[in-house]
Amino acid sequence: ELEKLGLRDDVDLHVYEVPVEYQTVQRLIPALWKKHSPQLVVHVGVSGMATTVTLEKCGHNVGYKGLDNCRFCPGSQCCVEGGPECIDSIIDMDAVCRGVSALGLDVTVTISKDAGRY
Repeated sequence: ELEKLGLRDDVDLHVYEVPVEYQTVQRLIPALWKKHSPQLVVHVGVSGMATTVTLEKCGHNVGYKGLDNCRFCPGSQCCVEGGPECIDSIIDMDAVCRGVSALGLDVTVTISKDAGRY
């Protein structure tokens, strides 16, 4: 299947569905990073309000006020205590957007600098 996507044999693709739960994310994501020692990670979120595929240039650490699927919200409204306020992607999202758009797929791709917070 990876060959159909143009990926080589030396690429290991791991796909996980992660619940929208603060405490699960805080436990599971570091464990997955430790287990796989990835060179690249793509986190994908889903929004019922989205009308495009949105590529995020950064992720925020503060301002989490919404309840998760377990009806929990961190009292600090912070994702990672002591972490940076914002994590910027080193991937050129503008180039990715242009590349995907050039494929002629029936999908609109946009760029955002304000990732949502659940």
